[in-house]
Amino acid sequence: MISLNNVGKTYDKVVALHPTSLTVEPGGTTVLIGPSGCGKSTVLRLMIGLIVPDSGAIEIDGTALEISNVIQIRQKIGYVIQDGGLFPHLTSEQNIVLMAKYLGWSQSDIALRLTVLTELVRIPVDNLTRYPHELSGGQRQRIGLMRALFLDPQILLLDEPLGALDPVTRSELQTELKYIFAKLGKTVVLVTHDMGEAAYFGSEIVLMRDGKIVQSGTLTDLWKTPSEPFVKDFINAQRSPLEQLTEVGK
Repeated sequence: MISLNNVGKTYDKVVALHPTSLTVEPGGTTVLIGPSGCGKSTVLRLMIGLIVPDSGAIEIDGTALEISNVIQIRQKIGYVIQDGGLFPHLTSEQNIVLMAKYLGWSQSDIALRLTVLTELVRIPVDNLTRYPHELSGGQRQRIGLMRALFLDPQILLLDEPLGALDPVTRSELQTELKYIFAKLGKTVVLVTHDMGEAAYFGSEIVLMRDGKIVQSGTLTDLWKTPSEPFVKDFINAQRSPLEQLTEVGK
Protein backbone atom coordinates (compact mmCIF):
# COMPACT_ATOMS: atom_id res chain seq x y z
CA MET A 1 0.00 0.00 0.00
CA ILE A 2 2.89 2.37 0.78
CA SER A 3 6.44 1.98 -0.49
CA LEU A 4 9.49 4.12 0.24
CA ASN A 5 12.53 3.36 -1.90
CA ASN A 6 15.79 4.98 -0.71
CA VAL A 7 13.90 8.09 0.40
CA GLY A 8 16.00 10.75 2.13
CA LYS A 9 15.39 14.24 3.53
CA THR A 10 17.80 16.95 4.68
CA TYR A 11 17.12 20.37 6.23
CA ASP A 12 19.93 22.94 6.05
CA LYS A 13 22.60 20.20 5.90
CA VAL A 14 20.99 18.38 8.86
CA VAL A 15 19.88 14.90 7.85
CA ALA A 16 16.33 14.24 9.03
CA LEU A 17 16.10 10.92 7.19
CA HIS A 18 18.94 8.96 5.65
CA PRO A 19 18.07 7.08 2.42
CA THR A 20 15.44 4.68 3.72
CA SER A 21 13.35 1.90 2.23
CA LEU A 22 10.12 0.78 3.87
CA THR A 23 7.09 -1.21 2.72
CA VAL A 24 3.73 -0.90 4.46
CA GLU A 25 1.42 -3.82 3.74
CA PRO A 26 -2.32 -3.19 3.20
CA GLY A 27 -4.79 -3.74 6.02
CA GLY A 28 -2.33 -3.78 8.91
CA THR A 29 -1.06 -1.30 11.47
CA THR A 30 2.58 -0.27 11.15
CA VAL A 31 3.98 1.67 14.10
CA LEU A 32 6.97 4.01 13.80
CA ILE A 33 8.71 4.45 17.13
CA GLY A 34 11.94 5.91 18.44
CA PRO A 35 13.40 8.81 20.41
CA SER A 36 12.62 12.44 19.57
CA GLY A 37 14.26 13.57 16.36
CA CYS A 38 14.72 10.05 15.01
CA GLY A 39 12.83 10.79 11.77
CA LYS A 40 9.52 9.02 12.36
CA SER A 41 7.31 12.10 11.86
CA THR A 42 9.39 13.00 8.80
CA VAL A 43 8.48 9.62 7.30
CA LEU A 44 4.79 10.29 7.91
CA ARG A 45 4.94 13.76 6.32
CA LEU A 46 6.74 12.32 3.31
CA MET A 47 4.04 9.66 2.91
CA ILE A 48 1.28 12.26 2.69
CA GLY A 49 3.29 14.66 0.55
CA LEU A 50 3.56 17.51 3.05
CA ILE A 51 7.29 17.55 2.37
CA VAL A 52 9.20 16.50 -0.74
CA PRO A 53 12.07 14.00 -0.50
CA ASP A 54 15.55 15.01 -1.61
CA SER A 55 16.15 11.52 -2.98
CA GLY A 56 14.32 8.29 -3.67
CA ALA A 57 10.72 7.55 -4.63
CA ILE A 58 7.42 7.05 -2.81
CA GLU A 59 4.51 4.98 -4.09
CA ILE A 60 0.98 5.01 -2.69
CA ASP A 61 -1.11 2.03 -3.78
CA GLY A 62 1.14 1.52 -6.81
CA THR A 63 1.15 5.18 -7.92
CA ALA A 64 4.28 7.31 -7.67
CA LEU A 65 3.72 10.28 -5.34
CA GLU A 66 4.63 13.43 -7.26
CA ILE A 67 3.91 17.14 -7.07
CA SER A 68 1.50 16.79 -10.00
CA ASN A 69 -0.75 14.25 -8.26
CA VAL A 70 -0.25 14.93 -4.55
CA ILE A 71 -3.69 16.54 -4.10
CA GLN A 72 -5.47 13.54 -5.62
CA ILE A 73 -3.42 11.04 -3.60
CA ARG A 74 -4.03 12.90 -0.34
CA GLN A 75 -7.74 12.21 -0.78
CA LYS A 76 -6.89 8.51 -0.29
CA ILE A 77 -5.16 9.30 3.02
CA GLY A 78 -6.56 10.38 6.38
CA TYR A 79 -4.13 12.32 8.59
CA VAL A 80 -4.43 12.82 12.35
CA ILE A 81 -2.00 14.84 14.46
CA GLN A 82 -1.67 15.46 18.19
CA ASP A 83 -4.70 17.21 19.74
CA GLY A 84 -6.67 16.82 16.49
CA GLY A 85 -5.14 19.74 14.58
CA LEU A 86 -8.55 21.39 14.25
CA PHE A 87 -9.18 24.88 12.84
CA PRO A 88 -10.12 26.98 15.91
CA HIS A 89 -12.52 29.30 14.04
CA LEU A 90 -14.67 26.40 12.77
CA THR A 91 -17.14 24.27 14.71
CA SER A 92 -16.46 20.56 15.03
CA GLU A 93 -18.87 19.78 12.22
CA GLN A 94 -17.38 22.43 9.97
CA ASN A 95 -13.93 20.94 10.59
CA ILE A 96 -15.15 17.43 9.82
CA VAL A 97 -16.98 18.17 6.56
CA LEU A 98 -14.54 20.73 5.15
CA MET A 99 -13.07 18.54 2.39
CA ALA A 100 -16.39 16.93 1.51
CA LYS A 101 -17.92 20.37 0.90
CA TYR A 102 -14.87 21.40 -1.14
CA LEU A 103 -15.33 18.27 -3.28
CA GLY A 104 -19.02 19.02 -3.82
CA TRP A 105 -20.67 16.31 -1.74
CA SER A 106 -24.44 16.64 -1.39
CA GLN A 107 -25.95 17.62 1.96
CA SER A 108 -27.66 14.23 2.24
CA ASP A 109 -24.37 12.35 1.71
CA ILE A 110 -22.61 14.59 4.24
CA ALA A 111 -25.38 14.06 6.81
CA LEU A 112 -25.29 10.28 6.34
CA ARG A 113 -21.52 10.12 6.68
CA LEU A 114 -21.67 12.31 9.81
CA THR A 115 -24.16 9.93 11.40
CA VAL A 116 -22.02 6.87 10.62
CA LEU A 117 -18.83 8.41 12.01
CA THR A 118 -20.49 9.92 15.08
CA GLU A 119 -21.61 6.43 16.04
CA LEU A 120 -18.24 4.91 15.15
CA VAL A 121 -16.14 7.22 17.35
CA ARG A 122 -18.81 7.35 20.07
CA ILE A 123 -19.09 11.10 20.45
CA PRO A 124 -22.28 12.97 21.49
CA VAL A 125 -24.00 14.72 18.60
CA ASP A 126 -24.12 18.04 20.50
CA ASN A 127 -20.32 18.16 20.35
CA LEU A 128 -20.54 18.79 16.62
CA THR A 129 -21.81 22.35 17.20
CA ARG A 130 -18.98 23.23 19.57
CA TYR A 131 -15.67 24.91 18.76
CA PRO A 132 -12.37 23.12 19.49
CA HIS A 133 -11.65 25.21 22.60
CA GLU A 134 -14.98 24.03 24.06
CA LEU A 135 -13.98 20.37 23.83
CA SER A 136 -11.76 18.15 25.97
CA GLY A 137 -8.55 16.70 24.56
CA GLY A 138 -10.20 13.33 23.98
CA GLN A 139 -13.17 14.94 22.22
CA ARG A 140 -10.89 16.97 19.96
CA GLN A 141 -9.03 13.81 19.03
CA ARG A 142 -12.29 12.04 18.15
CA ILE A 143 -13.31 14.99 15.96
CA GLY A 144 -9.89 14.92 14.29
CA LEU A 145 -10.35 11.22 13.61
CA MET A 146 -13.80 11.83 12.10
CA ARG A 147 -12.32 14.47 9.80
CA ALA A 148 -9.55 12.07 8.73
CA LEU A 149 -12.05 9.29 8.01
CA PHE A 150 -14.74 11.40 6.34
CA LEU A 151 -13.72 10.71 2.73
CA ASP A 152 -13.35 7.00 3.56
CA PRO A 153 -9.61 6.92 2.74
CA GLN A 154 -7.67 3.72 2.13
CA ILE A 155 -4.85 4.83 4.42
CA LEU A 156 -4.82 6.43 7.88
CA LEU A 157 -1.70 8.20 9.16
CA LEU A 158 -1.57 9.19 12.84
CA ASP A 159 1.25 11.31 14.30
CA GLU A 160 1.37 10.98 18.11
CA PRO A 161 -2.46 11.07 18.22
CA LEU A 162 -2.68 10.30 21.95
CA GLY A 163 0.49 11.98 23.21
CA ALA A 164 -1.21 15.04 24.78
CA LEU A 165 -3.89 13.11 26.67
CA ASP A 166 -4.07 12.14 30.33
CA PRO A 167 -3.43 8.42 31.09
CA VAL A 168 -7.10 7.50 31.62
CA THR A 169 -8.33 9.20 28.42
CA ARG A 170 -5.36 7.80 26.54
CA SER A 171 -6.18 4.26 27.63
CA GLU A 172 -9.84 4.67 26.64
CA LEU A 173 -8.94 6.02 23.20
CA GLN A 174 -6.36 3.27 22.64
CA THR A 175 -9.11 0.69 23.11
CA GLU A 176 -11.49 2.58 20.82
CA LEU A 177 -8.88 3.16 18.12
CA LYS A 178 -7.92 -0.51 18.03
CA TYR A 179 -11.60 -1.39 17.61
CA ILE A 180 -11.96 1.17 14.80
CA PHE A 181 -8.82 -0.05 13.00
CA ALA A 182 -10.07 -3.66 13.14
CA LYS A 183 -13.62 -2.75 12.05
CA LEU A 184 -12.57 -0.60 9.08
CA GLY A 185 -9.64 -2.73 7.93
CA LYS A 186 -7.68 0.27 6.68
CA THR A 187 -3.92 0.51 6.26
CA VAL A 188 -2.68 2.39 9.33
CA VAL A 189 0.70 4.00 10.04
CA LEU A 190 1.00 5.35 13.58
CA VAL A 191 3.83 7.35 15.17
CA THR A 192 4.39 7.05 18.92
CA HIS A 193 7.09 7.33 21.58
CA ASP A 194 5.51 4.62 23.70
CA MET A 195 6.59 0.99 23.21
CA GLY A 196 3.54 -0.34 25.07
CA GLU A 197 1.32 1.57 22.67
CA ALA A 198 3.36 0.31 19.72
CA ALA A 199 2.98 -3.30 20.87
CA TYR A 200 -0.76 -2.80 21.47
CA PHE A 201 -1.47 -1.46 17.99
CA GLY A 202 1.28 -2.70 15.75
CA SER A 203 1.26 -5.68 13.43
CA GLU A 204 4.71 -4.32 12.52
CA ILE A 205 6.91 -2.14 14.74
CA VAL A 206 9.61 -0.04 13.05
CA LEU A 207 12.20 1.26 15.50
CA MET A 208 14.16 4.31 14.34
CA ARG A 209 17.17 6.27 15.54
CA ASP A 210 19.10 9.19 14.01
CA GLY A 211 17.12 9.15 10.76
CA LYS A 212 17.54 5.42 10.14
CA ILE A 213 15.52 2.25 10.66
CA VAL A 214 17.30 0.18 13.30
CA GLN A 215 15.00 -2.85 13.26
CA SER A 216 11.44 -3.85 12.39
CA GLY A 217 9.20 -6.72 13.46
CA THR A 218 6.98 -7.63 16.40
CA LEU A 219 7.86 -6.66 19.97
CA THR A 220 8.93 -10.28 20.52
CA ASP A 221 11.27 -10.04 17.51
CA LEU A 222 12.83 -6.86 18.83
CA TRP A 223 13.21 -8.24 22.35
CA LYS A 224 14.48 -11.73 21.55
CA THR A 225 16.66 -10.95 18.52
CA PRO A 226 17.76 -7.30 18.82
CA SER A 227 19.85 -6.08 15.91
CA GLU A 228 22.00 -4.00 18.30
CA PRO A 229 22.12 -3.10 22.03
CA PHE A 230 20.10 0.09 21.45
CA VAL A 231 16.99 -2.00 20.67
CA LYS A 232 16.92 -3.72 24.05
CA ASP A 233 17.98 -0.54 25.84
CA PHE A 234 15.06 1.34 24.26
CA ILE A 235 12.57 -1.34 25.33
CA ASN A 236 14.01 -1.53 28.87
CA ALA A 237 13.84 2.25 29.26
CA GLN A 238 10.08 2.12 28.67
CA ARG A 239 9.17 -0.19 31.52
CA SER A 240 6.10 1.06 33.35
CA PRO A 241 6.30 2.40 36.94
CA LEU A 242 4.26 -0.64 38.04
CA GLU A 243 6.83 -3.02 36.53
CA GLN A 244 9.67 -1.14 38.23
CA LEU A 245 7.89 -1.25 41.61
CA THR A 246 7.34 -4.98 41.18
CA GLU A 247 11.05 -5.50 40.58
CA VAL A 248 11.96 -3.40 43.64
CA GLY A 249 9.64 -5.55 45.77
CA LYS A 250 11.27 -8.81 44.73
